[in-house]
Amino acid sequence: MQRLSQKSSEIHVSHYLSYCTLTRVALLQLNPYHIDSLLQLSDVCRIQEDQEMARDLIERALYSFECAFHPLFSLTSGTSQLDYLRPENRAFYLALYKHMMFLEKRGCPRTALEYCKLILCLDPDSDPLCMLLLIDFLMLRSREYKPLLQLYQDWEEHRNLSQLPNFAFSCALCHFHLSQQDDVDPEESDKQRQQADQMLQSALIMFPGVLMPLLDLCTVQPDSTVSSHSFFGPKSQIGQPPALAELTALYVGRTYSLWKEAVVMLWLEESVKEVLRRVDAKDPLVEDCENKRKQRYQSAPRNIHRHVLLSEIKEATSTLPLEVTIQPVMGFDPLPPLDSVISYTRPESLTYAFLKKNILCHCRMLPPPCFTIAAVCSGRWAVFVFC
Repeated sequence: MQRLSQKSSEIHVSHYLSYCTLTRVALLQLNPYHIDSLLQLSDVCRIQEDQEMARDLIERALYSFECAFHPLFSLTSGTSQLDYLRPENRAFYLALYKHMMFLEKRGCPRTALEYCKLILCLDPDSDPLCMLLLIDFLMLRSREYKPLLQLYQDWEEHRNLSQLPNFAFSCALCHFHLSQQDDVDPEESDKQRQQADQMLQSALIMFPGVLMPLLDLCTVQPDSTVSSHSFFGPKSQIGQPPALAELTALYVGRTYSLWKEAVVMLWLEESVKEVLRRVDAKDPLVEDCENKRKQRYQSAPRNIHRHVLLSEIKEATSTLPLEVTIQPVMGFDPLPPLDSVISYTRPESLTYAFLKKNILCHCRMLPPPCFTIAAVCSGRWAVFVFC
């Protein structure tokens, strides 16, 4: 790693230029710590259900990065940042993300949460992997209810977290779980429950397209008055803007298991009935939220698409726009930023430069009526002469 300046704490990874035409497996036999190959091969092993080997390859990649850490680079201080616009930095983000997901699937949500915080701290402003779409889920699984509410309160003003379906519903769920704790006095419990009811109703009014897919994944048959109502019926699904449909599918596909508890589902049922009462009573909030949905969520930024691809949640990946799905996606650099900062260019080989120079010199010696077209095919120069 190299430090960019004396006054800045921003650091970037330095690449040792190595180009090889061998396959990934053969390359790893020669270079056991080739980062991009480790990430790519880990995905292959995971698809083949060799989870142990997939985890081992990611851990090997992280060890390789750790050995290259700059002395001033600290994972715990929260001040060292990596610019995702530099291609050589992206593998570190992806290795941390994949390791985090392995931890979550192994039943270690608290440790996965710490990795999620680490990735977010590497670039909190642009959030290239969109960890704000995941951190609420890990906090709920870790039962970190108060820290999640504190995060929502601190970041709402400058990040508008209430406009994300995951925070709108997860914060309501936090208040509900706090109201159910045994060590809370009755007055505080009633306060938390009222706050939970208010936030859940607001979330359902703002994002009505969440309810039916959520109930479907929870294998709950909704009441006929709910399924037949225009507010929660098929119209709410079809009329969603593209970006909102993507965010909704991502949240439902990831967190539906948190809503399966009987006491949570009963609370959701009560809130849905109250929302329908407010809709039928022409509550001004309903029309206001409908206007906001029409004006916003027309197109999602690139980091959200990147997060959906990495999540591999089928409900969400099916909502990706065509311009994303037709692109080739590489496991070691999915959806690279369009404004990447190129730190170096591939140098020409001496033989290639020598042949290029001599061919051009020869072309200049041709008589005036003639003209040439030079082209490169499979790494070889071809010159066509027309007189």
